[in-house]
Amino acid sequence: MEKYNVGIIGYGWASEAHIEAINATSCAQVTALWSSRKLDSTRISNKYGSPITCYTDLGTMLANPDIHVVSICSYPYEHASQAIAAAKAGKQLIIEKPLALSWDDCLAVQTAVEEAGVKTCVCFECRFSNQVTTIKSMIDKGLLGRIHYAEVDYYHGIGPWYGQYRWNTKKNAGGSSLLSAGCHALDALLLFMGNDVEKVSSYSTSSVNRDFATYEYPTSSVTIMKFADGRIGKVASVIDCFQPYYFHIHLIGSEGSLLDNKFYSTQLGGLDKGKWSKLSMNMLDSGDVSDHPYQTQFETFFEALANGREMPLTSLTDALHAHKVIFEADQSSEENSQKSTH
Repeated sequence: MEKYNVGIIGYGWASEAHIEAINATSCAQVTALWSSRKLDSTRISNKYGSPITCYTDLGTMLANPDIHVVSICSYPYEHASQAIAAAKAGKQLIIEKPLALSWDDCLAVQTAVEEAGVKTCVCFECRFSNQVTTIKSMIDKGLLGRIHYAEVDYYHGIGPWYGQYRWNTKKNAGGSSLLSAGCHALDALLLFMGNDVEKVSSYSTSSVNRDFATYEYPTSSVTIMKFADGRIGKVASVIDCFQPYYFHIHLIGSEGSLLDNKFYSTQLGGLDKGKWSKLSMNMLDSGDVSDHPYQTQFETFFEALANGREMPLTSLTDALHAHKVIFEADQSSEENSQKSTH
């Protein structure tokens, strides 16, 4: 398999996780790093155990023909312009979520990618987690029947104790509770239920605790989705809570139900419907990027590149479905908030 050289855009919390995960794959290596801060190539190379050239001019890095893939780990408001520039330079793309802070910018990225003919991988990496892959397998095998109601909720307090808080409080950086964090839950719900969302309605609120007072947007939201075939789903995105990280999943189907790591199914003889049966799987239990299943996702992406295929599960096309619903939800929340003040 071809060995891919990867350039990283942005050097911070997410990029460190990307570098380690990419270098741990069998077919790629980080060889370049752009940052607005001047970095020492020797120190960075020593830190990661392989030669990495550091750049402060993005155009120069993108012009390097020896870089095949670019991973965008900068602030969310920079993602769209940098993804477009990298696509025009002919680089394959790994893009951290969110793709952009507006739907128009998402569409601009899509246009640039299609015109350049490059492949994409968007970091909705929870799709590659043990928990989500196990649940999707149960759905595909018919153990839950036809799911008509689903809840996938994201609870993670992003306060002053958390690194992302430093910039996440700004609307022009974090965007919304859904964009900055809860997007993982909404994306998982679409994986379980499909993308044919017909109607979206959302409400939002905020904590009065002073740790969250600096947020420029509501920090808790609940979104209801109606699918074209009548099924419904719900996503709560709560980043102003004091509790352990919790990725809540509750699916109700015609032949069974699933609650986090517990289930009941009529398709398995001998189960007692008065008791849950337990699944032995690793749960999503941390918002820390170091705990995310990046390596599995990136390995899958590089294998897809080598075989000339689109990235399964987390291509740009997959990610756009989630982003469209997110922006519709945020618009609904804003409209409902305005109605309540009149």
